[in-house]
Amino acid sequence: MFLQTKHDGSLLEVVNLKPLIDPFAKQLEGRLHAGEELQELELFAKTDLLFPSGEPLPRCWLDPAYPHP
Repeated sequence: MFLQTKHDGSLLEVVNLKPLIDPFAKQLEGRLHAGEELQELELFAKTDLLFPSGEPLPRCWLDPAYPHP
């Protein structure tokens, strides 16, 4: 799955979807797609990511207290 970084719009390949949908996980492991060489895996904060369409990630993926205020 691909997401986009908020700060510069780079595409990020998410290598494991479980931390993405886990509201208790604050980071996920991914690989930026820049240039022609395969990039190293890095940790990214989920709050710094968007869908490529520009939509934010669902609150239920980010907030462990969701749906309770």
